[in-house]
Amino acid sequence: QVQLVESGGGTVQSGGSLRLSCVVSGGETIDSYCMAWFRQTPGKEREWVTFLNRGGTTTYADSVKGRFTVSRDDASNTLYLQMNNLKLDDAAMYFCAADYPIFGCGPGGSLGHWGQGTQVNVSS
Repeated sequence: QVQLVESGGGTVQSGGSLRLSCVVSGGETIDSYCMAWFRQTPGKEREWVTFLNRGGTTTYADSVKGRFTVSRDDASNTLYLQMNNLKLDDAAMYFCAADYPIFGCGPGGSLGHWGQGTQVNVSS
């Protein structure tokens, strides 16, 4: 059973930075999966933030492009999200997700494995 555990959330001032981590276990190596970060705020639908495919190609939502960077460390089976110049609108619960890219790796697909999330708060 694939398990994903996020960490690294917290409270940061607007303009600050945080790095989120997501450790993948119980399945294959992280480079076997399409990986993604999503976020959700109360009362709103979950929205995708970024995708990272097996070959290392990335896709970012327009709202985070140029500020967020996704990466992975294959040796430790860990996915990262470096978030710079954080804005008030970035405050949310952040989730990592994974699955085999049977139908591609991007916003149009669905992912079957999810973590419990890590909370990011941004103060003014």
